[in-house]
Parts: sequence; structure tokens; C-alpha cells
Amino acid sequence: MYSIDEATTIKKQIQIVCSLSTPAILAQLSSIIMQYIDAAMVGSLGASSSAAIGVVASSTWLFYGIISATCTGFSVQVAQSVGAKDFSRSRQITRQAFLIVSLLSLVFAWVAMILSFYLPTLLGAAEEIKADATAYFFIFALTLPFTMLSSLGTALLECSGNMKVPSILNSLLCALDVVFNALCIFILKMGVAGAATGTLLSQILVCALLFYFVFKKTPSLQLTKAEKWSIDSDCVRKALRISLPMAVDQLALGGAQIVSTKVVAPLGTIALAANSFAVTAEAFCYMPGYGIQSAATALVGQSAGAKNSRLAKRFAWLSVILGMSVMALTGAIMYFISPLVFAFLTPVEAVRELGVKVLRIELLAEPFFAASIVSAGALRGVGDTLFCGIMNLVSMWGVRITLSILLSSRFGLTGVWIAMCVELCFRGLLFLSRLFFQKWQKL
Repeated sequence: MYSIDEATTIKKQIQIVCSLSTPAILAQLSSIIMQYIDAAMVGSLGASSSAAIGVVASSTWLFYGIISATCTGFSVQVAQSVGAKDFSRSRQITRQAFLIVSLLSLVFAWVAMILSFYLPTLLGAAEEIKADATAYFFIFALTLPFTMLSSLGTALLECSGNMKVPSILNSLLCALDVVFNALCIFILKMGVAGAATGTLLSQILVCALLFYFVFKKTPSLQLTKAEKWSIDSDCVRKALRISLPMAVDQLALGGAQIVSTKVVAPLGTIALAANSFAVTAEAFCYMPGYGIQSAATALVGQSAGAKNSRLAKRFAWLSVILGMSVMALTGAIMYFISPLVFAFLTPVEAVRELGVKVLRIELLAEPFFAASIVSAGALRGVGDTLFCGIMNLVSMWGVRITLSILLSSRFGLTGVWIAMCVELCFRGLLFLSRLFFQKWQKL
């Protein structure tokens, strides 16, 4: 735990940013290891199995993005209430969040289950991978309520100042996922569907543990008999004001990623598998950025709640500098170890060679990718989500999609990843500009 009241000097502010970011980064790194092991398990079944997951991966990211947007609408309010030391309000927001997110998660799961039967065909998947892709996405749909509540529990704990418990529990999630995946894929012989089933089982267990800590062990969030569960319209309005622009933003980003998948799918099974593995490998570079993003949202949000705009601005820039530094380092490391990573992920030589080639192109953009990730988290802390959505919309649809379509016809998958590299650099510069010109005193 930490207190922004302690942030009296620049040295202390740096220490708080680093101490809050470290457990989140470690949790993200454990998540990366889990993803690598999962990908290797599926990769051992052949390129077609990897392609079956790869073709629906962008659609799963779309749902994850909307989940994040929904949870942020409440977690930012919690951070600001904790910063203002209004713990009765933070507990009230927690109850509202649990009710509304639970209901929405059932709606999302229903929509995803219906989509699972049509999605592979809509995305242009080859006939031999459609059945596996449908099964994987259907089980993913069943997982959504637990994934959504787990995301909410993690965000609430982090914004209350507790980074350690969600980090430990999300590391446990990764370990359980590997164990259940091994059981379902190899022992129960479920193949691609086993990967999704393993995730479902691990999410159920960790979701229960997260809300045990939220409702029982965190004074600023916990349930009390004296406080009511009735809907608070003011809380819901504020959540909508924060979440709706983010949701539109995620729809734009997710839609662009789905279009990118549709561009890649006709390039063949090898290209689709290489694209999927390259995205997985790149997670080593950008996942630490998302850990620092969580810290930035909490620190900036609590500073805003305490009416300290100078401290909010300082925490925002310290977080961005830390994120760019860490992701520049992880990008450099991945450039050299990528052949070893792909050798671990897949036994198919053609997939390895193409995956390493395209990933190395995109790694040049990692510092700018970090700038966009962490800046977005800092801006969310003060509820500035609308302009972030506009910047993502312009960047993804105006730059990445346009360039991908133009370059893929001539350079294949390489052209798609060149477009990604250019777009990430452009997006990072946009977010740095927004952070620089932000009027912190007004926010």
C-alpha cells in the first residue's frame, strides 16, 4: 500500500511510481510466460490449430477492450474517492460496479455465443480450421462473465492502492491456466477447445478469490451491512461519461484489428499462424507497459481526487518515461532472442522464419507504443477518455488499416507489420502531444 500524501519530493514520487508499477509488471510478465506456454501447447498440435485461434484472436481482443472500458468507468471513480479519503463513496461505487458489470457480462456472453457460429466464416477462415475456431470462441464466450468480474476486481483493488494482491492472484491465474490447459489439451484430448476450457476453469477460481479480497479484506471497498445496494444514478452517469468514449475507442481499435485479421487470412495458414505467434511473442515487450498503465491510472486518479493537479501531471510524466524506458529495453531484448522464442512456440520452420522477420520490423516502434499505452492510463485517471478514443480512431483506421491494405498485396504479411510499425509510432506521438498540451489545472 502507498499514500500520495507521501509524495512530497521528486525522489519520493519516483519511488512511488516504481513501487506501484513493479508488482503490476511482474504480474504481466507471469501472464506472458503463461501465453508462451499456452501457445507452445497449441503450436505442438500443428499450424492449423494455431491458425484456428489466431483467426478469432482479434475478436477476443475486442471483447477484452470493451470489458476494460466498462470497468474503468467505475475504477477511476474509486481512485478519486480514495484520493479524497471518501471511503463511504468508494464502497458505494464498488457495489454499483459489481451489480452492473455482472449484468453486462451476461449480455456480452450471450452475444459472443451467437457470434461464435458465424465468426470464422465472416473472417475468411480456411475450411479446415472453422470447426476449431468456432469451438474455441464459444468456450471463450462462456468465460466472459468471470473474465469481466476478474478485470473489475483487479481494477478496483489497484485503484484503491493495493497492487500486490491482484498481481499475486493474476500470477496464480497464469499458473492455473497452464495446468488446466495441459490437462484439457493433452490428457483429455480436447485439442484447441481444451485451451479455452483451461482458461475458463482458472478464471472461475481466481474471480472468486479477487472478490474475497475486494468485499472482505479491503476497508475502502468492502461490504458493510449498514450500506445499501440501491442504484446510484450519479455514479452510473459518471461511469458512462468515462466508459462510453473508451468503449467506442475499443470498438474502433477492435474493429481495425478484425479488419487486419481479414487482410491476413487470405495470405494462407502459414501467414496466419506466424501472425498469431508474432503477436504472442510481442507481448513480452508491451505487457510491462500495461502494468505501468495501471499504476498511472491509480496515481493520477488519486491525485485528481485530492485536487492536486501538479502532482497528477508529475505522476503522468514519470509513468510515461518509465514505460518508454522499460519497453525500449524489452524490445531490444526480443530483437535478439526472437529466433529462440519462435523455436519454443512452434515446430514449423516456415512459421518460425516468417514470424521472426515480421516481429523484428515492429519492435522498432516499442517506445512509441509505450507512450500511447501509459499516456492513455494517465489520462483515464482524470476521466479524459474521449480525446484518447479520437486519437486511436484516427491512428488505427487512418494509418494502420490503409497502409495494411496497400502493402499486403505487394509484401504479404511483412507489409501488414510495416503498417503496424508506422502506425504505432504515429499513435505514440499523438498521445505524447496530448499529454504535453493537457490543461491539468482544469481537469
